[in-house]
Amino acid sequence: MFDEVDVGIGGPTAEIVGQLLRRLGERGQVLTVTHLPQVAAQGHQHLFVHKVRGEDATHTAVSKLSKTDRVEEVARMLGGIDLTKESLAHAKKNGRYSENLRTAESTKATLGSPSFVSRT
Repeated sequence: MFDEVDVGIGGPTAEIVGQLLRRLGERGQVLTVTHLPQVAAQGHQHLFVHKVRGEDATHTAVSKLSKTDRVEEVARMLGGIDLTKESLAHAKKNGRYSENLRTAESTKATLGSPSFVSRT
């Protein structure tokens, strides 16, 4: 498990870190907490951690994002609260790039695939 392993980096370096984490996940299960879209786009799965506030308590919830939700979350990570055509297009491009890299590599079991977590 890597909790915010990407602190203090960005851009191309973050993309390389994401690629290295994905490769590490080919040998075992990897869970990475990140706020960087360049890292999040590299995972085979994307989990979203968020707070659920009740009347008496606040709880943490985790959900696996669908492909559509994942694109929207990476777009939000790229561009902020308001999703724009540009941020969605960039998120889709990052996702396709990651898919192309994964397709070129040998297919691994889900257990060996890295999961990336973004949180609010």
